[in-house]
Amino acid sequence: MSEQEVLPLKVQAERGPAQEPQRSQFSRLVRHFLARFFNHETASPDGDAKARLVLVAVAAGLPGFIVAMYLWPVYHPFILSLQKHAPVAGPPYWLRVNHHFFFVVYSFVAMGIVTVFEWDMFFPDLLDLFVLTTLPIPARRLFLARIAAIAILIAGFLFDANIFAPLVLPAAIDPPSLFRFLAGHLLAVAGSGLFAAVLLLALQGTLLSVFGERIFRRFSLALQGLLITVLLMLLLLFPVLSGTVPVLLQSGSVFARFFPPFWFLGVYQRLMEGPSALPIYTQLAQTGCLALLLATGVAALAYPIAYLRRVRQLSIGTGAHATRSWMAPPLHAAINATLVQRPVQRAVFHFISETLLRVQRYRIYLVLCGGVGLSIVTATILRLAVVQNHIRAEVSSDGIRAAVGIMAFWTVAGLRMAFVSPGNRQGSWVFHSVHGKPAPFQTAMDQLLAAKTWALVWGLIISLGGSMALRVIAPPELRTFGATASQLLVAVGMSVLLTDIFFLNVKTVAFTGERAREQPNFAIAALKYIAFVPVVAWLPLVAEPWMEAGTGHFVLAVAAIAATHLALCRQHRAIIREHSSLPGLEDDEEDFPLKLGLRY
Repeated sequence: MSEQEVLPLKVQAERGPAQEPQRSQFSRLVRHFLARFFNHETASPDGDAKARLVLVAVAAGLPGFIVAMYLWPVYHPFILSLQKHAPVAGPPYWLRVNHHFFFVVYSFVAMGIVTVFEWDMFFPDLLDLFVLTTLPIPARRLFLARIAAIAILIAGFLFDANIFAPLVLPAAIDPPSLFRFLAGHLLAVAGSGLFAAVLLLALQGTLLSVFGERIFRRFSLALQGLLITVLLMLLLLFPVLSGTVPVLLQSGSVFARFFPPFWFLGVYQRLMEGPSALPIYTQLAQTGCLALLLATGVAALAYPIAYLRRVRQLSIGTGAHATRSWMAPPLHAAINATLVQRPVQRAVFHFISETLLRVQRYRIYLVLCGGVGLSIVTATILRLAVVQNHIRAEVSSDGIRAAVGIMAFWTVAGLRMAFVSPGNRQGSWVFHSVHGKPAPFQTAMDQLLAAKTWALVWGLIISLGGSMALRVIAPPELRTFGATASQLLVAVGMSVLLTDIFFLNVKTVAFTGERAREQPNFAIAALKYIAFVPVVAWLPLVAEPWMEAGTGHFVLAVAAIAATHLALCRQHRAIIREHSSLPGLEDDEEDFPLKLGLRY
């Protein structure tokens, strides 16, 4: 009888319950560590790790796949062929090299971001120490299982980020030798991504080995933010960088010889072109192979030392240290006297401050958003020009104008994401027991205005501070009195209006929101940001020159900002008034029937 045949119920009952496959202790440990990579509070605050894993895996492979599809009309210009009544030659050589270079850069950036985001889970934490070390599991087996899980994670993401593009590229670009092309593409993108992951793992292991857990934690978040910024900036600056590739490679520039993606571009072109490739490709390919071996060796040496130091310091504890600053009392007094004068506002405002200081997940969110924003600002401002076979960095005046809005946008957006994210609701019972659920209208307004004030203050600090800092590199026409006043007004106006827009439908106290009952649509959420960021960058480009044209325009801009702010505040009050009028709900009840006039 075949296993595919459906058995009668009596036969199935006689067989007994289905037996799970026997797994070794090592296999179970590897599965446990892999699950923890996606089931910790930073990667999956709602606890749905499997759904998040599928979304991330698909999202990692889509950019390369989409770019590969868009290359098809570049290599098959049928419209031009019909107009000229003759076949049209494909793109020039250096344009094809840049197409290959994109996939190398993308693999490097994608694997780097994954490694930076997950590197807190590459080493044991307190949960591992208190649970796994108390079980009859040899320490050596725990160590090897974690290494195996890290290797599977890196290999899996390397596969996901690069597997879809080769399915389309051969048909899109029609390479002269399919075997050479696939060998060059697969080895180059695999080497580039693997080098990024191993390099960052070696960096983390070395820093932990040298400084120890306590000191490393002091600058770990800042280092993560810096690395995210550099990686995203590399991807966003690719259109600018691609214009300099011919000069860098033909001149044998030092930058090309010390820039890792160029090493693996050398692997790509050397395998694809064979002996006819430029000599520099061979040199770059050799450098890439040696660098990959060296980074792997450093990671292999540093990781065990860092692992042992981490376990030891977790066992003995990091020790208590004072976190109170001498500046805190006068600063809090000034804030209470000016920004949050009502008791409820003060409570929520300082609750937000203390929560952000103590919960690492929220700080990671802010660091990631800050890294994204800083990389976009840098890509907006920086330009690379080739002058007499030399590369010169230039500053875009339009980029400086747009940067103010981008800084305000990512500051407010990051704070809003942190405030409404679920997963740390220990403080919610205090507000519910004291003020009720939902709170009375005036109390609810005080609670929500405190969060808006917190976001607005930091939006103003970042945007105004960034605007003043950019004056150092701004061209002379942006340092006049009129241009400076316009930039400051745009910074203030964008911070105020973006805070109103982002917090318009927020109805809960910061950090006390409940988990969504349905999985959020990340495609729609990402589309909102993709559609909104160009508008935020475009408005300063239009508004600042218009305001500089005359004092009347400046006054009209102030009036428009004030009127829009008042309209959004009125709408916000109406939304909160309606929410406060609803009866109290239990944790498992929804407010949707109540909005329809129904009752439980």
